[in-house]
Amino acid sequence: MLRSLANFKNAFRALAHRNYRLFFIGQGLSLIGTWMQNIALSWLVYRITNSVMLLGVVGFLGQIMIFLFGPFAGAIADRFDRRRIVIATQTLAMLQAFVLAVLVYTDTIAVWQIMVLSLFLGFILSFDAPTRQSFVVEMIDNKKDLSNAIALNSSIFNGARLIGPAVAGVMIASLGEGLCFLINGISYLCVIVSLLMMRIKPRHERPTAKKIFNEIREGFAYAYRFAPIRYIILLLGMISLLGMPYTVLMPVFARDVLHGGPQTLGFLMGAAGIGALGGALYMASRRNVVGLGGLIAFSSSVFSLGLLALAFSRAEWLALLVMAVIGFGMIMHMASSNTLLQTIVEEDKRGRVMSLYTMAFLGMTPFGSLIAGGIADRFGIRAALSGCGLACLLCVGGYMLVLPEIRKKVRPIYIKMGIVPEVATAIQTVSELTSVVEKE
Repeated sequence: MLRSLANFKNAFRALAHRNYRLFFIGQGLSLIGTWMQNIALSWLVYRITNSVMLLGVVGFLGQIMIFLFGPFAGAIADRFDRRRIVIATQTLAMLQAFVLAVLVYTDTIAVWQIMVLSLFLGFILSFDAPTRQSFVVEMIDNKKDLSNAIALNSSIFNGARLIGPAVAGVMIASLGEGLCFLINGISYLCVIVSLLMMRIKPRHERPTAKKIFNEIREGFAYAYRFAPIRYIILLLGMISLLGMPYTVLMPVFARDVLHGGPQTLGFLMGAAGIGALGGALYMASRRNVVGLGGLIAFSSSVFSLGLLALAFSRAEWLALLVMAVIGFGMIMHMASSNTLLQTIVEEDKRGRVMSLYTMAFLGMTPFGSLIAGGIADRFGIRAALSGCGLACLLCVGGYMLVLPEIRKKVRPIYIKMGIVPEVATAIQTVSELTSVVEKE
């Protein structure tokens, strides 16, 4: 029992840092509103258009800006005060939610307006996501707790994913989509207040003698030359392109396959949130980053197989179970990739590398949304989901081939950081490599 208590405390050790604790609370409340808006928006688009393709188009527009502006955002995050950038982006996102609410309540909402507002929010997120990811480091005084902080970020994201869609499903059915947008706008105040309350050490802004395009090129070159960063981002990008668009198809799956309504959609996304929350808490309980390379392969395989299983699920209870598996694999892959990258990246390039991570994780999804929407429209949702699952499995196979090279190049960094001893017995070495297969 004492050991279980120790593991529980270890899982939440980053909350001992005041700044991170404020962020955890504010972000947790705000993300519930974000998930409510995501569900309400997808249902609204499908309700007023009855088009799978337009669902894909809106998903594309909502994230294409991340792909286009991500590199600029990373360079800016490395130059300027990250907290101020995040406050600005959260304020603009709040305004976008309020505009959506007004349009719905005045019954003037149209698809073209949703597209424009999706583009606007995507532009905001292209700067918010990499800056926020990089800013987490400044909230943690003891860098040994960084991996725990990243895992807890995933836990609040998916805790909100568990609550938000379920609440949104009930609200949409009874009160309409507008209330979800209104609540999301109000929820942004929580994270803005938490950011203002932080006590952050002044960060010396880097000289801006270099042109921003040169810094972007420098970031790309650094990520490409270092094999672990290159392969981790490449796999994440391919999984996001080929697998993550499944979320765009969920309104279709809920209505046309399971013959349900917005509540069914909310339950499906909530089930994915349960699985993801479990994966995030497991990540938070890990004591160090050893074995993350293998865990990336394991978790992405689970995600891929989950998509295949979902394609052939016709009963609601089975679909909910499979969605939990998909959520578990997805968050384990995302969090382990994030943690490993943040551990091995050089500090002066952190923002640019995290912008590439954001481009891979979020920026590739819009292209996949168009592809998945087109396949589902032409061949059906079963073909789209099964095709996504098989394509992701092929990508995981490619990653497995380069995993030994990743381990070889990451180990010296672990030794330098004191994560693993410089001199280890053969038994210890074998044990570490084996545990990697269990990793994050």
